Amino acid sequence: MRVLRRLGIGAAVEAAGTVIGRFGYYDQHGVPLCDIDLGDVWPAVGPFVGISRAVLHDVLRSGSGRCRLGTAVTGVTQDGRSVSVSFDDGTVAGYDLVVGADGINSDVRRLVFGGPAPAYAGQMAWRSLAPVRPRSLDGVQFWLGEDRFFGLCPVGDGVTYGFGNIACVRRHEPAGGRARRLSEHFAGFGEPVRQYLAAVPRDGDIHCSPVECLPEPRWSAGRVVLIGDAAHAMSPMMGQGGCMAIEDAFVLADELRHAADVPAAVAAFGARRRPRVEWVREQSQALTDLVRLPASVRDRGLRDRGVSAFRDRYRPLVAAP
Repeated sequence: MRVLRRLGIGAAVEAAGTVIGRFGYYDQHGVPLCDIDLGDVWPAVGPFVGISRAVLHDVLRSGSGRCRLGTAVTGVTQDGRSVSVSFDDGTVAGYDLVVGADGINSDVRRLVFGGPAPAYAGQMAWRSLAPVRPRSLDGVQFWLGEDRFFGLCPVGDGVTYGFGNIACVRRHEPAGGRARRLSEHFAGFGEPVRQYLAAVPRDGDIHCSPVECLPEPRWSAGRVVLIGDAAHAMSPMMGQGGCMAIEDAFVLADELRHAADVPAAVAAFGARRRPRVEWVREQSQALTDLVRLPASVRDRGLRDRGVSAFRDRYRPLVAAP
């Protein structure tokens, strides 16, 4: 949000989503474990905004320049002075710099580095939107079970985003019957979760996939640089994957403005971003490990120091990137 405000579209994002002031952890029956006032965590940075991906994309595109959609990269070669890129429509173009911002399954990363391939993080995730605002939902809520959790987040206009994670072996989840199976997976959870699941319209409205991450970040090679999940996809437990991508882009642009040439800018970008991104990767993995602990151990830890741990986790991110 700090970056989006600098770019002049922060207000549009806030208006399109829901500004959220609280973040709470509960056991699966709804007993509070800890409650965080987000305004006390990053008061001068910007608000926490719940917003659906499609709506966010619309806002971002409204503030961007020319967008060429539906074209895939098929080849990347460079000679030290420029980068040649071929596309699946048969065209070829030359560039001073190529930025691979194409996600965890990045074609640019594969073509330039050959890998690494994403690794399974041990969780299957069910994500959906439903036209309901469960009773008592006044912020982000994490409902924690023994080997699973369910999250709820308001995202504007009476719509709620729901995400269920289960620690299990990787598997394919057929679309048919998905809503029924998801409800069965979380049948023992509290009323707000069950109310949400009852409002999910159809099987096809539930996206189910393995949670993956990159075992080793890849940043740059010559005049090709990766940002966001293409470079450093991480566990989603800290909710910072998209934020790191936006910061990456902003910092890269800043270095390009001030460096003597493109190679110097790319080098400065990597040096500036690595420590911050590594912190988030480490903390995201620590949270993943936390929710996998036996419920009695995990819940006691959240009661005793959940609020202070949350503040410690995000405090280094309060400083500008």
